[in-house]
Amino acid sequence: MDPSEFSKKLELFFDMSPDLLCVAGYDGFFKRINPAVSKLLEYSEEELFSKPINEFVHPEDQHFTSKVREELKKSNPLLNFENRYLTKSGEVIWLSWTSMSIDSEKLVFAIAKNITQKKKIEEGRNLLLAQLTQSNKDLKQLSYTTSHDLRSPINNFTAIFNLLDFSKIQDAETVELLGYLKSISGNLNKTINDYIDVLCQKESLNAQKENLNLYHSLNEVLDSISSLISNSKTSLTVDFSEFDEILFNKAYLESIFLNLITNSIKYAKPDTLPSISIRTRIFNGVKQLVFSDEGMGFDMNKVKDRIFGLNQKFHNNIDSHGIGLYLVYNHVSNMGGRIEVESKVNEGASFIISFGE
Repeated sequence: MDPSEFSKKLELFFDMSPDLLCVAGYDGFFKRINPAVSKLLEYSEEELFSKPINEFVHPEDQHFTSKVREELKKSNPLLNFENRYLTKSGEVIWLSWTSMSIDSEKLVFAIAKNITQKKKIEEGRNLLLAQLTQSNKDLKQLSYTTSHDLRSPINNFTAIFNLLDFSKIQDAETVELLGYLKSISGNLNKTINDYIDVLCQKESLNAQKENLNLYHSLNEVLDSISSLISNSKTSLTVDFSEFDEILFNKAYLESIFLNLITNSIKYAKPDTLPSISIRTRIFNGVKQLVFSDEGMGFDMNKVKDRIFGLNQKFHNNIDSHGIGLYLVYNHVSNMGGRIEVESKVNEGASFIISFGE
């Protein structure tokens, strides 16, 4: 190829490149730029050539940019250096530079890419992460404070039962009722203490796992809500014959049982006694806990993306707070498992928990 023709093609490549192509002198001034530089920074070539390059750099980045430029003069290539420029209209532009110098000619050759959009996405992500981190801290603090503040009155409640002399009470029904209340207060006190222990851990993902007997964990919960089970005349079928032990966090497992059972009782169909089935199975080699009821169910087409969300309510129930399923989902997820829901309106719901050991 004729040298002059090759030179013309290089000029065409230089002028048509969407990246910013620059030649700068050791004196700190532009010597050559392509049209992309003028277009992005909104200055004419004459304006860009008339002032030191650093005057177009964002004031907060000028000092650091000058130091980096001095390193270039020592024949140290510059790769992926990011700094901010200001356009003529005052807009902040982020550029990523790759540069190298030719000391014999006292020139720096540089290519820059506009990464402003990438930086905006990163900034939005970091802001969201900061907000989520703060919200998580606030939620953990609220949970800790609530649990802590409940412990004192519950301890007092338990102490009162310990002071009672049941032998002096003649009515058998009263003795039985007080026995229930004493048992419930003791279990409630234990549950609150367990939650405080969990909340005091640095990260929920580090919650301790241990080998748990499903029957034992379930019975702990049933004892704590025995009056609710009895008064609601709930029918409960339990089958842990496939497996009855699981590696899990104790407080989390009891919370899962508690929330799923109380939800099934709360959302039983009108004029129908609650009926609950809890069983284990091994599906495709995965241990699963299947919790089913015959209650009001959900319209999955409407709620499937929100069913485990915080403060989500799907039935008009005055006792609904939209927290139970949120806790269940997070307990399962934090232990490396997953939870699925199968449900139809007025045909009950099944929660399938797959354990990730």
